[in-house]
Amino acid sequence: MAADEPGADTAPTTGSTPTRGSTVTTGSTTTTDGSPVTDGTGPRQAWTALPWLVRTAVLWSACLVVIVAGLYLLGKIAVLLAPLAIALAATIFLTALLDPVLLLLRRLRLPAALAALLTVLLLLGILVGLGALVWNLTASQFDQLSQELTQGLDRSRDFVTSTLPVSDAQLDKLVEQARQGLSGSSPDPVAGARTASEVVGSALLALVLLFFLLKDGRSMWHWMLSRVADPTRPVMTEAGRAGWQTLGAYSRGTMLIAAIDAIGIGLALVLLRVPLALPLALITFLGGFVPIIGATVAGAVAVLVALAANGPTTALLTLAAVIAVQQIEGNLLEPLVMKRQVRLHPAVILVAVTAGTLIAGIAGAFVSVPITAVVWRVIDTVQRRRSAASGLITG
Repeated sequence: MAADEPGADTAPTTGSTPTRGSTVTTGSTTTTDGSPVTDGTGPRQAWTALPWLVRTAVLWSACLVVIVAGLYLLGKIAVLLAPLAIALAATIFLTALLDPVLLLLRRLRLPAALAALLTVLLLLGILVGLGALVWNLTASQFDQLSQELTQGLDRSRDFVTSTLPVSDAQLDKLVEQARQGLSGSSPDPVAGARTASEVVGSALLALVLLFFLLKDGRSMWHWMLSRVADPTRPVMTEAGRAGWQTLGAYSRGTMLIAAIDAIGIGLALVLLRVPLALPLALITFLGGFVPIIGATVAGAVAVLVALAANGPTTALLTLAAVIAVQQIEGNLLEPLVMKRQVRLHPAVILVAVTAGTLIAGIAGAFVSVPITAVVWRVIDTVQRRRSAASGLITG
């Protein structure tokens, strides 16, 4: 039959093997060259079918998750290596603070090692001298302070029971509960000894690292820049310079503002005859390095000492003095000293201090704001550099 002759044209039937060069369109999964057939239902087609708002939300959510996970991982590593992390943070902060002193000594043609050593010795001399001055001026006040505190507590007790609906028995019960809570939360001696050893070790490590950073910090930075690719080297150089200038301005400005706060509140305490005025001024100075929260806590301590020692009237006058000094500092001194390049929004500062306190305790509260300021300055510099480059390319 003609249909059975070789070479006769026959129509392909369902289930038959396709001949070479033919294309199957029904029930097939591959094309003639073996590549898969796309039927419009793959992942890419499903992604493009989503509304642009959903796709944008997914991308931003994924980026946010990656950033938060990275920050959490860095925080956990910093907690595990807390003594080293604290020593490094303190070293970088002190290096930025003391860099003008080092440059002044270098202008006198002193060798780098000798200038760095003299700078470190100057820092140690200031710290030791300040501690000795505070001890000599306040050691004789502790006996008198104990008597004044006893009398002040009695006056405060009478004031509370006469103005508030609280009886003597209820007040005694509250005091006893607070005392038991404090005694129950007292630290373990072994843990306290270990913490003290970690603090001493971190301080020694910070001093050694401070010497080397003052001596070889600039050469280390140039060595790092030499290992960076040529296209990104100018951006990294400018960003690093901007971050270092921000850290230096922040450290020196914060120290100046904290010193002015301490002097103002200390003079008010001396005029009001509040005992331990110098140690309270020193607490105010240290609290100034933790924006917003530190000054508030230091002022509260001064008000409580004034209340216990001299009564409610002196405590109210002390509170008024603390509020006045802080208002002058926040509205007049900080804008003049900090300038626009290192000022952060109060909400950002509160979030940074809270996060630093939760991650690394008191040390985290001290270093969280300068780290935030430096990171913001570096990111802003990189963005402005990229915007300028894209503008030149477009033009």
